[in-house]
Amino acid sequence: MVTMSETENIWLRLTDISKHFGAVIALEGLDVAIRLGEVLALVGDNGAGKSTLVKLLSGAYPSSAGEITIGGAVATIETPSKARQLGIATIFQELALIENLTVYENIFLGREMVRPILGLPILDRKKMRNRVMELIDELGSHIPSSGALVSELSGGQRQAVAIARAIDLETKLVIMDEPTAALAVAETRKVLKLIEQLRDNGKAVLLVSHNLNDVFQVSDRIVVLRRGRKVAECAKSETDVEEVVSWITGGKPGPQMRNPVTKRPKERD
Repeated sequence: MVTMSETENIWLRLTDISKHFGAVIALEGLDVAIRLGEVLALVGDNGAGKSTLVKLLSGAYPSSAGEITIGGAVATIETPSKARQLGIATIFQELALIENLTVYENIFLGREMVRPILGLPILDRKKMRNRVMELIDELGSHIPSSGALVSELSGGQRQAVAIARAIDLETKLVIMDEPTAALAVAETRKVLKLIEQLRDNGKAVLLVSHNLNDVFQVSDRIVVLRRGRKVAECAKSETDVEEVVSWITGGKPGPQMRNPVTKRPKERD
């Protein structure tokens, strides 16, 4: 349940965001705020604009119009590396893990820890392995060894590796795109527990999912997109699966702001 005030802990805010691909309108006039210590679920049918929004936040696409603020300051997310610098990590459905590398090699790929020996930088494998196990313990996950090959891990364990790689970048917002797709029931439970752990650790989580059972298990707030527009936003405790489905399909008009996050007042001249 969301217990914080409407404006408390807001870390990222989208104001009147639009994205056009020529004559095609993928997003139009989108207002969304994301809080630290909260799981915000983003739901909608295919073509609703969910993937476009994820790509805007991850630095793959620029917006056509609107404003993004992070920590109260206007921000431009030009590239994926810029998104990471700003504290945004995106975990796509395809986890982009290298199966023939170990857990710690995947987590530190491209940013390996080194130590000097005779003036030469040598990989500090022990330090990396120890740090990985700290991260895994922080998530409450169970991975046999930081030296295990990713190919030997289950689906839930692979999600844990992807999350550990993200949170080791001092990430504030973790975007998870269909994290339980194609997972068995037991593995799904593990991933949902990881999401709850991220929230409990003070991260903001944007959960993009078609699985409303998952959404209602872990989310605090739900935003519904339809044809590129936000048609509903409310606390999970104020709705149910049937009502959310009706908003997604257009069978019932949704409240634009049943539990609104107040916009910043415009500055007076």
